[in-house]
Amino acid sequence: MAFRRRNKSYPFFSQEFLIQNHADIVFSLVIFILIGLMFETTAKTAILFIQPQYNISTMSADGEVTLYLYGWKDCATVVFYLCITIILHAVVQEYVLDKVNRRLHLSKSKNTKFNESGQLCVFYLVSSLWSLYVIATEGYLLHPSSLWENYPHVHLRFQVKFFYLTQLAYWFHALPELYFQKVRKEEIPRQLQYISLYLLHILAAYLLGLRVGLPKHAVNPVSFIGFHVNLHCPLGNNILCVCVSQNVTLKNDRHWFCLWLHVVWCSVMCLSSLTRAVVCPAVGHHENGLIKAENGTSPRLKKIKAP
Repeated sequence: MAFRRRNKSYPFFSQEFLIQNHADIVFSLVIFILIGLMFETTAKTAILFIQPQYNISTMSADGEVTLYLYGWKDCATVVFYLCITIILHAVVQEYVLDKVNRRLHLSKSKNTKFNESGQLCVFYLVSSLWSLYVIATEGYLLHPSSLWENYPHVHLRFQVKFFYLTQLAYWFHALPELYFQKVRKEEIPRQLQYISLYLLHILAAYLLGLRVGLPKHAVNPVSFIGFHVNLHCPLGNNILCVCVSQNVTLKNDRHWFCLWLHVVWCSVMCLSSLTRAVVCPAVGHHENGLIKAENGTSPRLKKIKAP
């Protein structure tokens, strides 16, 4: 399963070989763990990487319910899904972003920023939709007060725990990606800053059992997507409407309703601006920072000399 075009071969175990083939190496490791499920002697070890641990069964009004705690074995699960995230990162880069880059003819610096924004937008979109699905299926949508009632929440449901573990896996995978993507040294401190803040935020929500972290992951990505889209396709004052969603607090049902109104409004404004940008694109294309017409000539009007 090859993700990148091999323009040049490098010696085994060299730095360039590792960077060029890191997705294939990680994919082989994932297959090795999955094969371990097929044998009785290794199945118990392999399951530690794939399935969340520390489950307990309790009785409720709806019958027997399986809940989860947290512990050190969760590190193995995070490592496994970190590998899955690296593979998905390579798939998005190879089959989506690289194709778009070849069409846009971006410079090297803009290409790097576009790849970063593209990867984050895909993650934010999936994260927002996934958290909305968890909120709906776990009953928090119809009963939002259950997000904070009877706190602290020592036990987590399967979907909630798995969601937090995959969030941790994504932001931990961002650390080796700084090496694999050859990020410039001056960009590393900025990226390390927001990666560390995300890890701290998600770890606190997971270890403290904060269910309120779910709607936060459903709403915040809307503003972040708007921010990254605005970097490459300015949306004017619409970005202001997107940022309002970050300041909504969940104190009662009225604020919960206002929260969803903000989400719908921000989504409509972003989609309308993006539609205008797609329907009415600029004439020609950019090449080395200059606009060129479709036939390769300059878009400037030529002066006609008088006879």
